[in-house]
Amino acid sequence: MQTDTFEDGIVSIITPVYNSSSFIEETIESVIAQSLATWELLLIDDCSNDQSPVIIDGYTKRDRRIRTVRLERNSGAAAARNRGLMEARGRYVAFVDSDDLWTPLKLEKQLRLMRASGAGFCYTAIEMIDENDSIIKPQRPIKPVVDYSYLLSNTVIACSSVVIDRLAMGDFRMPNVRKGQDFATWLMLLRGGEKAYGIDETLVRYRVARGSISSNKLGALKRTWHIYRDQEHLRMLKSVFYFSLYTLHAVKKYFF
Repeated sequence: MQTDTFEDGIVSIITPVYNSSSFIEETIESVIAQSLATWELLLIDDCSNDQSPVIIDGYTKRDRRIRTVRLERNSGAAAARNRGLMEARGRYVAFVDSDDLWTPLKLEKQLRLMRASGAGFCYTAIEMIDENDSIIKPQRPIKPVVDYSYLLSNTVIACSSVVIDRLAMGDFRMPNVRKGQDFATWLMLLRGGEKAYGIDETLVRYRVARGSISSNKLGALKRTWHIYRDQEHLRMLKSVFYFSLYTLHAVKKYFF
């Protein structure tokens, strides 16, 4: 889609859906509850084989702002988000994972900041919850402005918190990798000197299965190293420097 065809007043929200029947209703309801009503929700069904298609079809019948797109084969979150980006009509794009939750003022507060400041990239603080919506980790403070160098050392930007102005940042696609594509995308968008602006409020509830933090972080360490070397093409010494900082921040974030 050409940038001159984006609809200025619309936020296009992209949600990959794969066997998400346990939480997808709660996620959709948190979008419907937004104080900002000018949005479209693109639910990209990645060949679910549970009740997810039935649930999301029910919402598309009740609310014209909600659309379902079904992929022909299971392709992963990056492919699903990229299909959503292709279908999105809005000038602004946001992401929410199929088990995460938004607080009602999330989009309103982000667009207010972006329009007042001219920011092209906005993110928010989060809190971590478990399968029962109980808090695992409360909000940690975030920086008001994040640049490329800082992001290399600290993956502070949660995918479900992001809103991007495509007129300011340009049309984009996520790297087509199974995991870690969000972090790789933020680096790609900030590489040229642009900045991400943060709202230090818990506007997103990020769901984490109990007992999964350690295994998730071990995988994230490997992915982060490959992003430094294979996507960002950092030299070995620079990679080691940022990787050390990243590991330190990850330990603080998840275990303290």
